[in-house]
Order: sequence, then structure tokens, then C-alpha cells
Amino acid sequence: MTGPEPSPPDAWVPSACTLPTAERPLRVAEFDRLFGTALRDVRRVADTTLVLELAPAPGRAAEVRDLARRETACCSFFAFTVEDGDPLRVRVEVPAERAGVLAALAERATRLSAAP
Repeated sequence: MTGPEPSPPDAWVPSACTLPTAERPLRVAEFDRLFGTALRDVRRVADTTLVLELAPAPGRAAEVRDLARRETACCSFFAFTVEDGDPLRVRVEVPAERAGVLAALAERATRLSAAP
């Protein structure tokens, strides 16, 4: 017996996203690369709040801030807070009506996590 099918790669990309459709796979790939190489922990601290802990590396905080800035430009309901340190913490918040998007993002991050 197998578990539920994983969500498709872009399941967390909401229909309200203003990023051109052709660019969406590239953005998803950026998040996937970050999750696969740097993510240590994923914690859903509330229905509308996710905390990601990343391994620090030279330039990583700037990379994450840039990715967060670009993501909020197309999906303005996301609010990202990046805290420098070890680990590098990224707090992701959404309004209640976007909790499903956050859940799908958390699921994908967990599945692709670099954590052992």
C-alpha cells in the first residue's frame, strides 16, 4: 500500500500569481534548489505561518531575500522575514484564505529537504 500521491511541482503556485506562466517552472526550480541544498527544518507554527531553517552559506541570505522579494512581487499575499544566523531562518506568512498555498509549500519543502 502506498501513501497519497505527492502534489504536483506547482501545486503551491496559486491561481492569483501574476508571474507569467512560462516563468513559473523556473521560479519553482529556484525554490526546489534551495530546499534540496540548504533546508534543515520545516515547521508549520500556525495555519498561516511557516518557518524554514536553512544552512548558512556565503551569499545565501542575500539569495533568499532576493527570491522572497521576487516572489512577493507576483504573489503579494506572501510575507517573508529573513533572519541571519545559524540557522538562517525564513518566516513565511500568508492570510487565512491562502493557508492551503502555504500547506502545499510546506509539503514540497519537506519532501525536498536537504536534512538527513
